[in-house]
Amino acid sequence: MLRVILTHLVLFLLPFLGYGLWLWVTRKASADRAWRDGPMLYLSLAGALLVVLSLVFFASFEKGQVDRDYQPSRMENGRFVPGGFR
Repeated sequence: MLRVILTHLVLFLLPFLGYGLWLWVTRKASADRAWRDGPMLYLSLAGALLVVLSLVFFASFEKGQVDRDYQPSRMENGRFVPGGFR
């Protein structure tokens, strides 16, 4: 679960990192002002769009347990048999 959260956090922060890199490469004189007056709304929307696109992509192309049936845990001959996909 932590991997999923970190993946989406990194995807959200990519536009901000790109903007910071652009400010550094172009050597803007007032970098503090550029962050304060910068396009924060657009960067946030771009980050949110990346997260949504990644969710759609992973949901569409993830190999799942589609062709197998889930069987719940049960008792057989006095022994516990754990559930799972079979």
